[in-house]
Amino acid sequence: MTTTLVRAACPHDCPDTCAIVVTVEGGKAIKVHGDPRHPPTHGSLCTKVSRYTERTYHEGRVLHPMRRVGPKGSGRFERVGWDEALADIAARLARIAGPDGANAEAIVPYSYAGTMGMLQGESIAARFFHQLGASLLDRTICSSAGGEALAATYGAKIGMHVEHYAESHLIVIWGSNSITSNLHFWTHAQQAKRAGAKLICIDPRRTETAEKCHEHIALLPGTDGALALGVMHELIAHDWLDHDYIARHTEGWPALRERALAWPPERVAAVCGIAADAVRSLARDYGTTQPAAIRLNYGMQRARGGGNAVRLVAILPCLIGAWRHRAGGLLLSASGWFRHARNDAALQRRDLLGKRRPRTINMSTIGDDLLRETGEALPDGARFGPKIEALVVYNSNPVAVAPQSVRVAQGFAREDLFTVVLEHFMTDTADLADYVLPATTQLEHLDLHTAYGHTYAMLNEPAIAPLGEALPNTEIFRRLAARMGFDDPCFADSDEALARIAFRAPAEGGVDFTALREHGWVKLDIAEAPFAEGGFATPNGKCRIDAPGYGVPDYLPNYESATSTPELARRFPLAMISPPERNFLNSSFVNVTSLRGIDGEPVLEIDAGDAAKRGIETGQRVRIWNDRGAIECKAVVGTRARPGVVNGLGVWWKKLAKDGHNANELTHQHLTDIGRGPSFYDCLVEVEPASATRPPSR
Repeated sequence: MTTTLVRAACPHDCPDTCAIVVTVEGGKAIKVHGDPRHPPTHGSLCTKVSRYTERTYHEGRVLHPMRRVGPKGSGRFERVGWDEALADIAARLARIAGPDGANAEAIVPYSYAGTMGMLQGESIAARFFHQLGASLLDRTICSSAGGEALAATYGAKIGMHVEHYAESHLIVIWGSNSITSNLHFWTHAQQAKRAGAKLICIDPRRTETAEKCHEHIALLPGTDGALALGVMHELIAHDWLDHDYIARHTEGWPALRERALAWPPERVAAVCGIAADAVRSLARDYGTTQPAAIRLNYGMQRARGGGNAVRLVAILPCLIGAWRHRAGGLLLSASGWFRHARNDAALQRRDLLGKRRPRTINMSTIGDDLLRETGEALPDGARFGPKIEALVVYNSNPVAVAPQSVRVAQGFAREDLFTVVLEHFMTDTADLADYVLPATTQLEHLDLHTAYGHTYAMLNEPAIAPLGEALPNTEIFRRLAARMGFDDPCFADSDEALARIAFRAPAEGGVDFTALREHGWVKLDIAEAPFAEGGFATPNGKCRIDAPGYGVPDYLPNYESATSTPELARRFPLAMISPPERNFLNSSFVNVTSLRGIDGEPVLEIDAGDAAKRGIETGQRVRIWNDRGAIECKAVVGTRARPGVVNGLGVWWKKLAKDGHNANELTHQHLTDIGRGPSFYDCLVEVEPASATRPPSR
């Protein structure tokens, strides 16, 4: 039997973007492992992706087109052929759009990071919806608040090299459970720790990462901006500032300096729910240790003031001159380093819109938007436009992952809504579809990847033939475009042709495709200490503290808190965050039996004091509720949750939870201050034993 090794790349929404080697025997993938030659991966994969063959060959794979034959949500589907499915889908989309396309905005694409691939994400799919004139999608659900905030400050989503954390003397891990969500960064942090570096974790939850750090600051959710201002106060008060770097490489510092002076440690402590000495100690360590590095992640941006908080934290390295060192500075996302390398204009062909300017639907408010009527007034006074009549979902599972999911499910359950879902499995969203079309997994198609945790472009070669009748996303939209009569030559581009235009030429800052195919990856040419002498991506090369259109950053309290909504907080006194369960990646991998079996069912982590007040013990089923919904799960009493905060680990498929619900039924659709993102961690609830009588909702 012939054995071959195939170069691949992890497609999932993770900063590590690992290089994978797939072992194939007799046409079947039998093993995946991390490529030891790829520096960021250095031979290791996370538990999830190491079981990727189990996912690819899962008995629940959708391998043939399926058409709904019963009421929505009934689970009744029949197998149909590709020709029949695509003909019907094209006819129904054409009918909704109208003969001249005047109503095409009633059709909405819905996609995100089920794959991060440049081809199987937004290439032919984007071309299809641009040619159709469908509504545009604002893809906000994960990182838009932090990403836009970082770009407002530095000019782009850019930062330090992840491998240089191994040389840092102080690492502040802020809003990140790196052991579970950024494993390869953690290896560098551990190397620095062994060399004597101090590690500090800032997170409301005592995560696996927090347990391994020297210090853990368990602040209240959404108060990160206040803590950053408190650190600035102490840097000013003790003159732990690099005045030269501030003068030459920042703009707007005087106004922020005055703001920070109003945040002494005692005020910060009261807002954040921590000791004043914790603020002083953090500032002392940060202001007197070089090189000092911050690994910022997206947890902190999922509250009302998350964008401002990211801006405040991103300014800190400039105040102490941390950027002078290659092992100093900050990393939230490195994706902006690829902005000159990627050729998204050629891939996505926005020019196909012509003079049309369709409306934009925010994916984070899809619950409300699916239930809106034509011309309905929006909160900002604008008009909604045509009622949504059709959804095409790919690379996402919105019924499980979108906020206030009771509303999302209600919208998807509309009998007058035509829904097509491209999927690997019958997810919560697929259950409510009219058509489910079988898509290939990463082992079955060609793709290209950039990263947001390192600076290597990656190639994924197909390792095996598609299973059953599964097709790549590109081919599904290619065939659908033909059925719609779209005759632009761009719809005939093969995946190979797409791959060859996806990056600009090396002379333009791009990536040589021949080298990429030969080696499997290509590293971008970026300075070791990229901002040692300023040179940020802003027009004048300076860090923008008083950024045009954003002003000077400030702390903004949560939508739901004892300060901003005291009456609500009396009824629902516990803040809830809902970080991903460590063996899942958002809603991906939830149906992989070996991974789900590690935890068995959804859990709620609760502090011992909060549990005792409510008569709750570990293992007991509890009810978590607010005015938006209620869920039941198993309680885990201990030190993971701080007082006043509960952790509802997700994102479980609803159908795989015992009560058929998940934590997103409790979240709301209010958006962040910057980036129009969701406020998942800005949520008040109450908890009680599941057997208790339900209080009346209001």
